Amino acid sequence: MIFLVMALSGRPLFTAGGSSLSSAGMEKQENMDTATFGAGCFWCVEAVFRELKGVERVVSGYSGGTVKNPSYREVTTGRTGHAEAVQLTYDPTVTGYDELLKVFWSVHDPITLNRQGAGAGTQYSPVVFWHNEEQRDLAERYKKKLDCSGAFSKPVVTEISPFTAFYPAEESHQKYFLKNPGGSYCRMVVRPKMEKFRDIFRDKLRQVPSH
Repeated sequence: MIFLVMALSGRPLFTAGGSSLSSAGMEKQENMDTATFGAGCFWCVEAVFRELKGVERVVSGYSGGTVKNPSYREVTTGRTGHAEAVQLTYDPTVTGYDELLKVFWSVHDPITLNRQGAGAGTQYSPVVFWHNEEQRDLAERYKKKLDCSGAFSKPVVTEISPFTAFYPAEESHQKYFLKNPGGSYCRMVVRPKMEKFRDIFRDKLRQVPSH
């Protein structure tokens, strides 16, 4: 369910100390920035952000844990400390971080810990992984505003944590919705979320598919 809060591969792709390049050409251009979010199953979250104007690249992966280079199988055990996450490369002159937060808060359940929809476990914890103090401040202010709005009957439990490292998921998980539009999970879970997202953010949708 989408919450309407508008009224209010193997190696780390990026680390807190800087960025490293991958053979897929992940070098950031000078005018690009990075954002990392966990909001449940990354198949859904990646599909949403991939259609947002200003977002040039979206990678599904794992972040927040202590195990290096985890596999999907390891993460699903809930013992790695990692959450399924997406990392965005975006142009802040087109879509700012505040706009990314609006989308993020709209596509997950912020009052349920360790569960998003049918997915249960610490790997599905909703979390903002901030890369700098500006991102941290914006995320905390948005969370506080949402908490004080009375929109929910319970406190917002979405975490706001410092970014440390991001590990891309296996290739089979990248662009999952694009590759498997007819799959049962995509038809029953991803597609309805995408339709609501497109309706709410219709003026923010990109005109051409992202990479």
